[in-house]
Amino acid sequence: MGDHPATLFDARHAETFPTLTERQIARMRSAGHERTLAAGEILFDQGDEGATFCVILEGAIQVVHPDASGEHPVTIHAPGGFTGELNILAGRRSLLRGRALGPTRVLELDRAGLRAVVSSDAEISELLMRAFILRRVGLINASQGDVVLLGSRHSAGTLRVQEFLTRNAHPHVTLDVETDPGAQALLDQFHVAVADIPIVICRGERVLKNPTTPELADCLGLTEAIDPTKIRDVVIVGAGPAGLAAAVYGASEGLDVLVLETTAPGGQAGSSSKIENYLGFPTGISGMALAGRAATQAEKFGADLAIARSATRLDCTKRPYTVELASGESVRARTVVIATGARYHKPDIASLARFEGVGVYYSATAVEARLCGTDEVIVVGGGNSAGQAVVYLARTARKVHVLVRHQLADTMSRYLIRRIEETPNVEVLVQTEVVALEGETGLERVTWENRVTHERVTRPIGHVFMMTGASPNTEWLAGCAAVDEKGFLRAGSDLTPHDLAEAKWPLARAPYHFETSMPGVFAVGDVRATSVKRVASAVGEGSICIQLVHKVLAE
Repeated sequence: MGDHPATLFDARHAETFPTLTERQIARMRSAGHERTLAAGEILFDQGDEGATFCVILEGAIQVVHPDASGEHPVTIHAPGGFTGELNILAGRRSLLRGRALGPTRVLELDRAGLRAVVSSDAEISELLMRAFILRRVGLINASQGDVVLLGSRHSAGTLRVQEFLTRNAHPHVTLDVETDPGAQALLDQFHVAVADIPIVICRGERVLKNPTTPELADCLGLTEAIDPTKIRDVVIVGAGPAGLAAAVYGASEGLDVLVLETTAPGGQAGSSSKIENYLGFPTGISGMALAGRAATQAEKFGADLAIARSATRLDCTKRPYTVELASGESVRARTVVIATGARYHKPDIASLARFEGVGVYYSATAVEARLCGTDEVIVVGGGNSAGQAVVYLARTARKVHVLVRHQLADTMSRYLIRRIEETPNVEVLVQTEVVALEGETGLERVTWENRVTHERVTRPIGHVFMMTGASPNTEWLAGCAAVDEKGFLRAGSDLTPHDLAEAKWPLARAPYHFETSMPGVFAVGDVRATSVKRVASAVGEGSICIQLVHKVLAE
């Protein structure tokens, strides 16, 4: 077992740093090779790509977190211990540095070898996966990553970057240029100004000023280059619950799977603070935690997950299909699973765009909750996501005002309604909508109106969570697939004879369940017309869809 800082991994040390038995190590030998290291030799360094997984056979490996102030101890792996955390499974850059304390011998496995072990040996898989996840959680809690974010709570760009880092479970340090005494020293060191925020410093070397999401993902090494000549069995567009379920089942059944995701795993569900009606989690689970586990599970079975890769067009004129990306890249696929979900409606309110990220939010996670503190907040919407946000925010907010156009019972699960009714600092206003937003550098005042009485109320509230309705993310499919009047994809029995005639359906058979008007292209989750807008339903659709993918591939 490893020596480690007392505050970092104490809670579940035995599971975070387990010792492999001789039998377990023997079962792994065929997947790797032995390697010897001299005293002081670096086994892996922060920023290294393709770091290997190593089991210590003799000697010891010291793991440290390097930053501008020096090295900070993380652990020491003794014989039977092993290196790595989630990045090693995903093939991403190392966050830490590891060196031999003395003459050391290790069993080294590359990424393919490690994946072969965790997908074939249940006992070792459980042990390694639990350790990898707990190590990542420890690094996040200790802010021991390779990124420093310089920003401000009054900057929408700062919130955007912070959400990206948090939802991708990337350990980082955030410094507020207005309140943190160490921020100015970093600004001076890297020759940047407050006007440049948000500023991201990667590995103490590369400085990004207000980076785009693809620039940030590239700096962090969150995605690999896509081979345009390779034809995938299935490309899954969207890493929400439906897309991740399809990835897990597809990869576990031997398909060559690539998942394309614009921001982070989880989709709209990833912004839910707590999901309490998902099977198997009686105490609830956050959408981000559920998505993180699912993404890790998919990668364990060999699926490739490309972050910050947005699909902009589907070439449906020939097969294999080609998915074109905003980066200029493209990927070819025998089948495509569309799991792009839906996004919240943006009400027609003057100044709405100006306050996005500085008072108006579309997620209710810990990031936004910290910005709100104990202030009063408004939640607009009556669906389950809105209900989960209300319950979560009410734990810290002085008061939560819930604005809905209809009764909660029309759109929200009963358990959430009951929780809201029993929370004393929650006020529900029906037939009410926001009509005005005001403020200088950020949101300061909100006016709402009762649609029946036309009475208006203005309150000094600086935080509004918009969770109203849903619009499908299907614009990139224009001219390819049949959609309903709201833009949701029709599939299976929802396709009309007119839809199939217009699409020139070329096969003698009818479309399979979840199959769109394009053969071999499936729609699952919220993007599909008539789908049940629940996480469990989306997961079910994604997993069932893979059985139909197999049928198409066999044709």
